[in-house]
Amino acid sequence: MEAPPDSAQALVLVAEDEAEIAQILMAYLARSGLRVAHAADGQAALDMHHALKPDLVLLDVMMPRLDGWAVLSEIRRRGHTAVIMLTAMDQDIDKLTGLRIGADDYIVKPFNAAEVVARTLAVLRRTLQGGAQPHQLLRAEGIEVDLEHYEAAVCGAAGRQVLALTITEFRLLAHMARAPKRVFTRAELLAACLPEGETLERTVDSHLSKLRKKVEGAGATGLLESVRGVGYRLGGGA
Repeated sequence: MEAPPDSAQALVLVAEDEAEIAQILMAYLARSGLRVAHAADGQAALDMHHALKPDLVLLDVMMPRLDGWAVLSEIRRRGHTAVIMLTAMDQDIDKLTGLRIGADDYIVKPFNAAEVVARTLAVLRRTLQGGAQPHQLLRAEGIEVDLEHYEAAVCGAAGRQVLALTITEFRLLAHMARAPKRVFTRAELLAACLPEGETLERTVDSHLSKLRKKVEGAGATGLLESVRGVGYRLGGGA
């Protein structure tokens, strides 16, 4: 099976902890003219996704360190990389979960490797045919958040000032910039933006305090507000 011109030399990241399955998939993909890389656990998949910027990820659901759902959620937070879920679970609820989070396709084990390649090429045709994905830039209340390049800036009288944010601070700012003036509870922000292991709501206060200082240091005073007894919002009330 030959790769169509628009997907030739595309890079596919195989995130699969079963070595034998991974080797078979990689052999079939390479035979079809695709470049391949392998990650044996969820955290490695995210690290390699960041470093290699693959065109598509074949993502197993049951993996050590981070499962496929967590990996998919983070990949979607980062951008538009195509993702096909691989899983032994065939219940409708699992399929719907993957599609709702943002999977492009869903293949149930046991599968035929040739079918996986065919569906991989179909997804690549669909995602690469139109060229680069649209640039994701949020603008809200004098803040610009570049979701593709993980960059945020304050735009004011002094010009555009890029903020030196941690990944958690960036996630918090991006999450609130999607719905300016909406009040987010600490629990919402904790669930959506903070890494695994940070389970205390007061941790949100600490990150947002540091974020506020950076935003105000760039000239955007009063932009990030705390709402007593509720949570936080970006921008003043209506």
